[in-house]
Amino acid sequence: MFGNIGWGEVIIIMIVILLLFGARRIPEVMRSLGQGVREFKKSMNEVTSEIEKQPEEKKTGEEKKG
Repeated sequence: MFGNIGWGEVIIIMIVILLLFGARRIPEVMRSLGQGVREFKKSMNEVTSEIEKQPEEKKTGEEKKG
């Protein structure tokens, strides 16, 4: 979908972002964006580890019953 964005489009997007947020707020906005991405990845890792744990818990539960 976004694979064919050229340098001209990237520069236009940067100018629009600069106009919307201003030079002083851009680092603050990027920092917040980075924290959001970091939190999302952390949550995804937690969910993945929980999903991987479930088959192990089922196996140990079945062994205890039998």
